[in-house]
Amino acid sequence: MPRGVPGRPERKQIPLRLSRPVADAVRRWADDELRSVNAQIEKILHDALVRAGRLREDDPDKNDSGRDDRGEPPPD
Repeated sequence: MPRGVPGRPERKQIPLRLSRPVADAVRRWADDELRSVNAQIEKILHDALVRAGRLREDDPDKNDSGRDDRGEPPPD
């Protein structure tokens, strides 16, 4: 049975261990911005990847290899 929402890229589940102070700080930040902790962590990672040049800001469905989430290379 397919999972996810049609038309949206499938999300990968990744176990994450955080120290208590980091987890508490992320929770407070998420609460301040009315996000879930998961959404806040994804936003923090996304912003850091864009700043580091590892992800293009204008194309959130692309990974750092230039391939989309289905593994298709960019068109020529």
